[in-house]
Amino acid sequence: MCGIVGYLGKKQAFPILIKGLKRLEYRGYDSAGVALVNNTGSLNVYKSKGKVSDLETFCSEKDVTGTVGIAHTRWATHGEPSSQNAHPHYSESKNLVIIHNGIIENYADIKIKLQDKGMHFRSDTDTEVLVQLIEYIMNRKSLDLLSAIQLALHEVIGAYAIAVLDKKNPNQIIAARKQSPLVVGIGDDEFFLGSDATPIVEYTDKVVYLDDGNIAVLQLGKQIEVVSMHNVKLNPEVKTVELNLGQIEKGGYPHFMLKEIFEQPECLTNCMRGRVNIKADNVTLSAVIDYKQQLLSAERIVIVACGTSWHAGLIGKQLIETYCRIPVEVEYASEFRYRKPVVTNKDVVIAISQSGETADTLAAVELAKSNGAFIYGICNAIGSSIPRATDTGSYIHVGPEIGVASTKAFTGQVTVLTMLALALAKEKGTIKNDIYADTVKELSNIPTLMRKVLELNKQIADLSKVFTYAHNFLYLGRGFSYPVALEGALKLKEISYIHAEGYPAAEMKHGPIALIDSDMPVVVVATKNDMYEKVLSNIQEIKARQGKVIALVTEGDNVISRIADYVLELPSTLECLEPLITTIPLQLLAYHVAVCKGKDVDQPRNLAKSVTVE
Repeated sequence: MCGIVGYLGKKQAFPILIKGLKRLEYRGYDSAGVALVNNTGSLNVYKSKGKVSDLETFCSEKDVTGTVGIAHTRWATHGEPSSQNAHPHYSESKNLVIIHNGIIENYADIKIKLQDKGMHFRSDTDTEVLVQLIEYIMNRKSLDLLSAIQLALHEVIGAYAIAVLDKKNPNQIIAARKQSPLVVGIGDDEFFLGSDATPIVEYTDKVVYLDDGNIAVLQLGKQIEVVSMHNVKLNPEVKTVELNLGQIEKGGYPHFMLKEIFEQPECLTNCMRGRVNIKADNVTLSAVIDYKQQLLSAERIVIVACGTSWHAGLIGKQLIETYCRIPVEVEYASEFRYRKPVVTNKDVVIAISQSGETADTLAAVELAKSNGAFIYGICNAIGSSIPRATDTGSYIHVGPEIGVASTKAFTGQVTVLTMLALALAKEKGTIKNDIYADTVKELSNIPTLMRKVLELNKQIADLSKVFTYAHNFLYLGRGFSYPVALEGALKLKEISYIHAEGYPAAEMKHGPIALIDSDMPVVVVATKNDMYEKVLSNIQEIKARQGKVIALVTEGDNVISRIADYVLELPSTLECLEPLITTIPLQLLAYHVAVCKGKDVDQPRNLAKSVTVE
């Protein structure tokens, strides 16, 4: 959620900051702002409600000179979206300015104490309380900015990534993080700040990922200095970012979402590279080799995730239970962390998160670790918090996902879970050799089948025009297809704002069938597998009530094709791998419906790409 950008160097900061904010628009936001120290030493803050382009327009006749600055896109938590509540925020004297991602939970108590001491506030935000507190400590104890920040952060409860500028020391930016991502880019006598590497990669591939409790002091003409909250000097590890500009540009597509849907065949090839051998008859995961004993001795596996990643976890549950014969539970991380779950050192906890920064999932990891569980992470963002907090894991290697509605990350997560299930099953001896070999071979063929599915794009685009009228959708599936129904419904909700629900097809008779009429489109995953006859019966029940059926069927199907109103024919594959195929038309359907309705596909309202606060 939200986006932080900063620059300290010899170039003009404003163009770098604005471009950086645009790179971070995918994270979701409702207002934007920038703070700049100009050549005369003035600290100028400009803010506006709306898009980064609105901020650009607002600044068009302002003084935006200066070689040091910080900028922010805000997603409202405390205080409604407005220019007043947008970041950056001044201190009382206007000597300090701050940007902040996260939530200060005890801000109200601190605000009352500061007001009692005569301080005045200009916004409704928790962030302004923090900058006022820093200045109060700085003045009362005659401290430098770093010391005041350290003391202030000891008083606050919550999550934060912050960057602070001091008008009196314009060649310095101080940044700190706790439970919210922050990256420092290191250039040639210049520094960059970002919530992730996307605003930085254009200028340098050398970065430092700050850990929880780290404070970075960026000073012009000096090397980066990283200290702890207790002022212990640390030795930051400078890493090389493997990211290129082409991955974060649209590449000729009208939207990032469509680009990322079409990237999936290549992404899954990258995901399997080095893991599925050239002969396509064996899967090797280094985590399974290095931690075989911990994984094989698990009496239970608990998958924790949120949103789309939770849907991937449901598929992972079926894969692991089917092939490894280990009981698996799938938990919403947000619920798991606030219960008193029974977790022991005999459990393996798999944490799934595209960003690796999901606050609830990270908290669930810490809870599980404190109870002795072995933690396996499945993430996309290299160097993010969850991979650093887990015992081992696997990256999905699908490249940056810019569209808020997850597409390629979902299929990447399912692919890694498939490889994990196969690798564990082989080590446990719970899978027959011929089934193992056939599944690995078919998995390696999935990118080819995906390309064939993508040829349906035009047909789906035409089909979507029929359903722009709809106010509700029902998605049905059974077995491995039930999580696909959930994911398809979520995609439609996220970007078209049409209410949609995913259900196990057999559960339709336990309530949702009451909704079926001629105005209710029902999407049914009805591929040819062991559940085919059951799903066929469900479709007949829908048609008997005048429901409109959009069916996903296997090529050559001549039964459901005669019953359903609309049919999308998909190539045949193994039942356990069908989610990798059946998901794509549902992604395309959601995309094209949203486009037809004129919605902002890449940045849907109220949503953020990386949910780093509760």
